[in-house]
Amino acid sequence: MNNSNTYRSFAAIGAAFMLLGACSEGPAEKTGKKVDSAVTDVTNSIEDTCEDVKDSLNTEDKDC
Repeated sequence: MNNSNTYRSFAAIGAAFMLLGACSEGPAEKTGKKVDSAVTDVTNSIEDTCEDVKDSLNTEDKDC
């Protein structure tokens, strides 16, 4: 196999990966997004609770 065939092969493989990556969102990706959203919500809730506790204790630093 000469260099031009090798480059064409790599280009074809790269194009195939790009096309596969552009496919519609599958169930695993949807589930992952839901998990990310839930983790963000829980993290924000914990931070809000921490700030409320610090506020009730009249601390100078309200950030958690």
